[in-house]
Amino acid sequence: MEWPPPSTSPSPSLVVRSPRQTVSLIRNRRPHRDWAPCTRSSSFAARDHGPKPSEVYGFVGSITTVIATAVYLAWAYTPEPVLRSVGITYYPSKYWALAVPSFLIVAVVLSMGIYMGLNFVATPPPTSCGTIFDENSRERTTFSPAIDEMPIEPISDISIDQINNLMFGDI
Repeated sequence: MEWPPPSTSPSPSLVVRSPRQTVSLIRNRRPHRDWAPCTRSSSFAARDHGPKPSEVYGFVGSITTVIATAVYLAWAYTPEPVLRSVGITYYPSKYWALAVPSFLIVAVVLSMGIYMGLNFVATPPPTSCGTIFDENSRERTTFSPAIDEMPIEPISDISIDQINNLMFGDI
């Protein structure tokens, strides 16, 4: 069955014959944007322009980080009598100024060590056949004369014999 059916005659603008023609049709259908200030409406500017949400979140996050760091450093390095004279009487003990960063550093180091240890436990030993073959392994197939004319060979794994022969030569 042919498409479009012979009984209907589609408009020439709806028939697409190549990717290049598709791109040119899309460019021609798109309304031309005149950048003159008199033709632009405020709804156009609000609809098509403006910051992306990820940019806004990044900006707010960076500003929040800078402010939190400044407050932390001011609290950590300002002597208690100065804080009291300013009127700040309720604040955490100075012990936490050193304890929290130390706990965080130890937690990061331990988590990296645990992560590496779990990877070592999950990895099969080098003598295991699981390091060579698994459920996704594909043996190389021999081609019949009709299939030999294929331009690209199918994906397959290289056998361990071929790898050893290439790396170490004939022993």
